[in-house]
Amino acid sequence: MLERFKGTLKDFSELVAFEHTIFSSTFILIAMIVASMQLHGIPWFGWKTLFLCALALISARNFAMGFNRLKDRDIDARNARTSNRPSVDGRIGLVSLICFNLINIIVFIVVSYYINSLAFYLSVPFLLILALYSYMKRFSALAHWVLGLCLALAPIAGVIAILGEIPYWCLFLSVGVMFWVAGFDLLYSLQDIEFDKQHHLHSIPAKFGERKTLYFSRLCHIIAIISWFLFVWEAELSIIAYVGVFCSALMLCYEQYLVHTNLKNIPKAFFVTNGYLGVLFFFFILFDSIGRIYGL
Repeated sequence: MLERFKGTLKDFSELVAFEHTIFSSTFILIAMIVASMQLHGIPWFGWKTLFLCALALISARNFAMGFNRLKDRDIDARNARTSNRPSVDGRIGLVSLICFNLINIIVFIVVSYYINSLAFYLSVPFLLILALYSYMKRFSALAHWVLGLCLALAPIAGVIAILGEIPYWCLFLSVGVMFWVAGFDLLYSLQDIEFDKQHHLHSIPAKFGERKTLYFSRLCHIIAIISWFLFVWEAELSIIAYVGVFCSALMLCYEQYLVHTNLKNIPKAFFVTNGYLGVLFFFFILFDSIGRIYGL
């Protein structure tokens, strides 16, 4: 019984690629730290808020990934790269997949209610935006930016949990996240360029080709860095945060270099570089907050 439970848990973890939660978790923490500094003068916002936001983040992401797997079962089954996903190869059945989505919807809305009124009012609109991505590739190449918007909701949710409002600096932070995600999703989608063409799916690579996709990705990452610079400026952070933006820019340059050199480097650029970027940026913002407390 225990082994069966572990196997099921592993299948659902693989279904939602749980390890990729780091892409959004670091930026919700960044927003929460900056908001807490503005409200309380310290970066710590309390265990209760951390617990509620962690539940909200995990349930929202579980729903986004679960719903995407549900809607894409037919597409994933025809794509060699995705044909071994639990939602396709029979490890997770249709009924289980639907129940998984419903449970995470309920958890997200209930947790949002206990965070504050604004979080509760925006819970359903947030879920609708997350669900929208699963339909986009069927009619628009803007799917890459909608995916970016989905992850950009994380810092907005974080600042709402602390301040109960959305300041300008958080919008800059979120716009940066949106274009950062769109930029690396453009690179990642190069792997499916032929499949998308054959099955009439909308993506920038399928529509414009490899070379122009690389240019679109670079432009997205330039906009991301500019947005993060404006976030640091608007939030009145210290030189430490600016160094964090500069280091993030270097990492994005390295990511672009990896893919430009060889498309086989896409998995390394996607999973390794972007994961480290979020963590690195988070620590720079944390050190910025600590430095300002001690007048450094």
